[in-house]
Amino acid sequence: MELTNYRTPGQLLEELLILNEWSQRTLAIILNINETTISKIIAGNASVTADMALMFEAVFDVEANKFLELQKRYDLERAKITAKPDPTRATRARLFGDLPISEMAKRGWINVEDIRNVPKVESELMRFFKADTLDQIEILPHAARKTDVLGDVTPTQLAWIYRVQQLADETMAARYTPSKVRAAILKLEPLMASAESVRKVPHVLAEAGIRFVIVESPKSAKIDGVSFWINAETPVIGMTLRHDRIDNFWFVLRHEMEHIDKLHSRISMMLDVDLERREGRLISDEESVADHAAANFGFTEEYLKKFISRKAPFFRELDVLGFANTANVHPGIVVGRLQHATGRYDLLRKYLVGIRSKIVPSAMVDGWGEIAQVD
Repeated sequence: MELTNYRTPGQLLEELLILNEWSQRTLAIILNINETTISKIIAGNASVTADMALMFEAVFDVEANKFLELQKRYDLERAKITAKPDPTRATRARLFGDLPISEMAKRGWINVEDIRNVPKVESELMRFFKADTLDQIEILPHAARKTDVLGDVTPTQLAWIYRVQQLADETMAARYTPSKVRAAILKLEPLMASAESVRKVPHVLAEAGIRFVIVESPKSAKIDGVSFWINAETPVIGMTLRHDRIDNFWFVLRHEMEHIDKLHSRISMMLDVDLERREGRLISDEESVADHAAANFGFTEEYLKKFISRKAPFFRELDVLGFANTANVHPGIVVGRLQHATGRYDLLRKYLVGIRSKIVPSAMVDGWGEIAQVD
């Protein structure tokens, strides 16, 4: 018996009564139930339950599932007619499902005390993403793109980028010129000699016309840094310091500086994710250029290779310190690159010192319990 011939379980039941030449009262007596129940099912005013479907199966030799499938289909069609359409439901699902709403509220990116207050959350998201309506928020697939990012960016990563933009708008810097950026790179290199010198980095970048901000990465976003331009004359570098190590700090910073110097990020925002773990991944020419500049900052890769060929497989602490002294860089930078080149991540880890506490007092910072105040 084809279900397509019936729109409701009541229609099927009525057909079976006709085929058996039974009245509704006869069936009620057979099943020992109220005749009114049979009448309501046929009229579509009562639902067929699982127990009722099993009784029908025993009497008519029609599988209980047939009754239940018809009931399910009928209930769904009736719901489509009576339910009020909500065109914003899909948008709300994308926003609340993809964005780290709780973390954004906790970190002060959106001003919401209770994330269950949906209208308030939506209002704050529009403010945060600079959108007039929910549909204009950039993480939505149909929304117009405001940030031109090279490659795929997750909604969480995009939210971080917007926070960097907010802080960059509040950061002061001198007038940008290309020569100032190149001069800044030369000024930064001597600062690699000590961990304490990183506190001077924000000032050097500001003098070059680069707005520099540090925003803690949201959980699982794996962001290292970003470079972009607010306009043709205002470059920005944002970093997360998610790996609080001196070697990683200088690699990421020099990487982003190269994007600024070569104007890569003026054409398309450069978001750098998980820089330490992308061997074998297909990357753009711009990323290759930036990686090369970062890997040769302070001392060249060739110089490191020669050191490894002379000293491997044993790297004495005294030799590493001598290398660092000759190159005029902090030993942690040598250790970090040596570990990366050899895969020996156990080597002299004590020199991989943190720098976050040293640079935070002199930079525009958001995260680690601190909320940057922006208009």
